[in-house]
Amino acid sequence: MDRAPREATGEGVVERVVTSTLRAGERVMLIDAKDRRYLITLSAGSSFHTHAGIVAHDEVIGATEGSRIRSNADRTFLVLRPTLSDIILKMPRGAQVIYPKDLGAILLQADIAPGQHVLEAGVGSGALSMTLLRAGARISAYEIREDFAAHARKNVVDHLGEDVAYDVQIRDVTLGIDERDLDRVLLDMPEPWAVVAHAEAALRPGGILLAYLPTINQTQLLRETLSRHCFGLEETSEILRRTWHIDGRSVRPDHRMVAHTGFLTTARRLADRA
Repeated sequence: MDRAPREATGEGVVERVVTSTLRAGERVMLIDAKDRRYLITLSAGSSFHTHAGIVAHDEVIGATEGSRIRSNADRTFLVLRPTLSDIILKMPRGAQVIYPKDLGAILLQADIAPGQHVLEAGVGSGALSMTLLRAGARISAYEIREDFAAHARKNVVDHLGEDVAYDVQIRDVTLGIDERDLDRVLLDMPEPWAVVAHAEAALRPGGILLAYLPTINQTQLLRETLSRHCFGLEETSEILRRTWHIDGRSVRPDHRMVAHTGFLTTARRLADRA
């Protein structure tokens, strides 16, 4: 069955037709009976080798998403297109990625919407960039490490293609921000308090600053700095994600959970200092 979802791009929202039939060149997720997941790119004539046998790409190409494919060892794999969360957790990393549980919260807490101009400082492996671009933002990114910038660009292009509004510059955001009238400033870096004054000058009134930090001591320094500038409505939170085991009458929380990964702090740019 065909469906026509609306896809956000840096130039607006366009129509993109997606079918349930898998094609060569697409990335798919193979999931085995023990829920082990393998991300592959389909290529005619190729094969994927696992401990559970060999899966011929030609068996997957032309199949319906959600089908079960058998290996030459008669083991079954469920095949689906990967979600953005799947790709982020499986993609090559130049730096630690922001976890999907935090990425979803960032989209809402920073109120990301199509067409917004966002400054992102500290691109890491590109997980946040991919999430923002998928939501329709256009990004000016500052990154001090060329290897991280290269990883981020590659991951973004591999998933979203070349035609995205993604400008990565090798520069130190603590030395200043050239852009003006920004809608959002998102910081994934050790010392965001050193950027607050620059963000104050770069953000439009009503804009949002969001910082992602691993420790509460860093977060405290950021909050103290924000209080001395034209920012208000400061809020700090963390996201804890716990899954549940449900099997008949056996219902309990899973033994492992993704607990603390980082603190999210947001603040609004005010017209005047409070």
